[in-house]
Order: sequence, then structure tokens, then C-alpha cells
Amino acid sequence: MTELATTIEGPNGRLAARRIAGEEPGVFWLGGFASDMTGTKAAFLSDWAVRAGRAFVRFDYSGHGASQGRFEDGTIGAWTSDALAVFDALAEGPQILVGSSMGAWIATLLALARPEQLKGCVFIAPAPDFTEELIWKQLGEEKKERLMRDGRLVERTSDGGTSVITRRLVEEGRGRLVLGRPIPVSCPVRILHGMNDEEVPFRHAVRFAEQLVSGDLELTLVKAGDHRLSTPADLERLRLAIASLSRC
Repeated sequence: MTELATTIEGPNGRLAARRIAGEEPGVFWLGGFASDMTGTKAAFLSDWAVRAGRAFVRFDYSGHGASQGRFEDGTIGAWTSDALAVFDALAEGPQILVGSSMGAWIATLLALARPEQLKGCVFIAPAPDFTEELIWKQLGEEKKERLMRDGRLVERTSDGGTSVITRRLVEEGRGRLVLGRPIPVSCPVRILHGMNDEEVPFRHAVRFAEQLVSGDLELTLVKAGDHRLSTPADLERLRLAIASLSRC
């Protein structure tokens, strides 16, 4: 099996994607906020899929990686529409969605839109509703005023970099919130979350798990795990989570 690069004409510009043809169920990767499909976990899954002969798709949202568009123009709705476009074009047969951080929120919205095609979901450090719960509600009044006035806010990240938050991202995200009521994702679900995650507290994952309606849900908390969950042991947990859903 080999991985082939391709492009999809998405709703927000041309989207870069990579695809491996193989056995079902396929695995469909959804990355995090400001990340791209060349990250450690996505690359690990690509290598695994080649060795295992499994179908696999990974892609970049608009404004991310090799896809067209400006990052600051992006919203949860836009990136969900990107994911749907790639899913409909490249994901054949039953699929396991694997979403990391923001990608878990996008994966949830994708699962709600395409439930008939799902074999299961794996959520890694899930950050549903992060624009409201982990950004807006955590900002002080001065920063809220600046975001509303200037339309953007540059925040320091835990790894020493910076991240741009836009007013449009926060306001548009309010129409995509999933917490606060039962989430009708009924396929089997596996959640992996580090208890040392400084970006998305593990209790956020517990709340998310409580609201998913799936009766086959397992939440694994990794005491020493950080937000990335990309150590060799973490990657093996990810592989085993996918394997458990493949047998469901």
C-alpha cells in the first residue's frame, strides 16, 4: 500500500489531502487548531495504515498546512464543511473518525452529519466548544473588550509560540456548540486524555463523555500525559483504541 497525495475542491478553496486505499473500516484523521496533517500522530497512523493494509485519509483544513485560504478567515463551521467535503470525496465504506483536540469537535459534527457511515470515533484530548469554554470564558474583561474591538487577539501558547484568536471564530462557534445537552453520537467511542494537559483540562473530556449518548464508550486518562499525547506509549494506546473499534 502507498499513500497518494491529492487535492479536493472544497467550499473554502482547494484542500490538500492524502489517501491510502486499503481494507475497511477506513480511518479518517481530523487534526487540531492550527496544526496540519504532517504531525506526529497523523504520520504514525499513515505508517501504520501502510503496514496494516488499512484505508486511511488525512487532510489540511482551509488556512492550514498545504491547503488554500487564510487561517484567520477560518471558523468551526468552515472547517467542518472542509471535513465533510473531503469525507464525501475520499472516505469509502465504514469509517473510524480520529479527531485530535479541535479535531474531536469537528469529528463530532461530522459524526452527526454522516452517522450511517460510522464504525466508531476516537477522540484525543477532545476540545469540543473550546472557543466558548476554553477561550471566551477564560478571557479577562480587558482581553474580551480588545477582541471585540480589534477583531483579533494574539495569545501565547503553552509551547512558547503564539495563536491568533478572531472575533469571528468565537461568535461563529456559538452556533456549533455541542455541550450542555445529550450529544446523539451513538457509535462506539474511545477517548484518550492526558491528566497533565495544560490546554484542555481532562475534566473537559469527562464532561464530553458524560454527554455522548453512546453506550459503548471508554475514557482513558493518562496521568503523565500532556495535550499532544505523542509519546511511543501514547501512540500505541491510539493504535489499540482503533483496533478495539475495528472489532466492534
